Amino acid sequence: MHYKFRRIGDGGQAILRETERAVTPFGGLVTMIELLRQAKVLEAVRERLPFRYKSPNAIAPEQTLLAFWLGVLVGARRFSHLQMLRCDRALQRLCGVRVFPGDDTVRNFFRRFGPAEIGQFFPSLWQWLFQQQPARHCILDLDSTVLQRFGVQEGAVAGYNPTRRNGRSHRPLLAFVSEPVLVLHGWLRAGNAADNRGAVEFLTEALHVLPPTWTVEGVRADGAFFDQKLLAFLEERELPYVIVVRRKQRIQQHVLQVEHWSTLDAKTAVGEFTLKMPAWSRARRFLVVRLRLPDSREQRLFDVPGYDFRVFVTNRSEPVAYLWMHYDQRAAIEPRFSELKEDLGADDFCLKSFFPTEAAFLSVLFAFNLLSWLQSLASPHSPVQRRPATLRQSLFVCGAIAGRSGHHFVLFLSSAWGGLAARKPLLDKINAAFFPTSPKLSSALATAPP
Repeated sequence: MHYKFRRIGDGGQAILRETERAVTPFGGLVTMIELLRQAKVLEAVRERLPFRYKSPNAIAPEQTLLAFWLGVLVGARRFSHLQMLRCDRALQRLCGVRVFPGDDTVRNFFRRFGPAEIGQFFPSLWQWLFQQQPARHCILDLDSTVLQRFGVQEGAVAGYNPTRRNGRSHRPLLAFVSEPVLVLHGWLRAGNAADNRGAVEFLTEALHVLPPTWTVEGVRADGAFFDQKLLAFLEERELPYVIVVRRKQRIQQHVLQVEHWSTLDAKTAVGEFTLKMPAWSRARRFLVVRLRLPDSREQRLFDVPGYDFRVFVTNRSEPVAYLWMHYDQRAAIEPRFSELKEDLGADDFCLKSFFPTEAAFLSVLFAFNLLSWLQSLASPHSPVQRRPATLRQSLFVCGAIAGRSGHHFVLFLSSAWGGLAARKPLLDKINAAFFPTSPKLSSALATAPP
């Protein structure tokens, strides 16, 4: 069978034919697959999964999760998009699996997760992942986001939604550590959940995931986490923190009474004061950043002509200017939400039931961590962390044809996409990396109710 046509550019004749050879557009995924193999990720998943399949013909559950991760990495945004991997015989042979699961099989895999299964599987897998990383000092950032929902899903209710008035959503809570940025912990919550709901319990679970060789040098959060219970918890754990202050009348009065300002530049000055709120057990240090506005008619937080103010509470002793710059670096976390939702489809893999949806959401977060891990091996001393979409186009997309050399499987990578030459240095670094073995974690329940 063939089809003749004229090329659009020069009008020359061309012919379309079929081939029986296994072809894949994602030959560059060999780098991620090699990382998963060397680190024995599927073995770690198999050991920790709280269920097994009884049918001898069923696709192994760890292979189902592998197919979901690979689908997310190459751009799938719906469960139905995973069908593109089911047709990719070259990628299946590269992974050494008989066949990739269909979208219904992946949905049924996540439907097996309830609160107990999530609490048994994901914290253990997360702790295993962090034990593979070299020990380091890190900054922990707390934040939440909005996942838009269309339809009727458990826990999807109207709440805070800046882009869709009265629209249903989920409101997950996340903890990040940096650098490089990794998701330390995540909860999926109902759309009307307050930011600080369960923050102490969430942070307790997040710190339990970190290996004892890691050191948290600071905690940062926005004004939604300005809560006496959370502040007392951080102080009890002796964790340094800088948290934005909510708008309260008493705090506004103290801001206006600050007399001593240290000028940083023509537009910025800093000051501080100490205050004990009525419900607090102790006085705390407040930092104030005064910003001169270019237009005195611009809307401001406080009614002081020509200025805007930003207020923070902290238990740290460093100068105000240093802590202001320290908190300002938290802006690097904001693009991660865009990457999770726009590049990895974290807000698109949704099921009717709450806990299967949370299992899919946590699996996307784990895929994000796998990408961070891969980049840290590629450039261990570089602070630059490329977006998943950039990695997809520059590394994973590579036309390839499956073949054989004697009894060995061969994947021929097209040199037009950089081929093997562009990816062999990374493959060599993965092979040279040290992956420690870790004991199985027995953890408590780690999930938020809807």
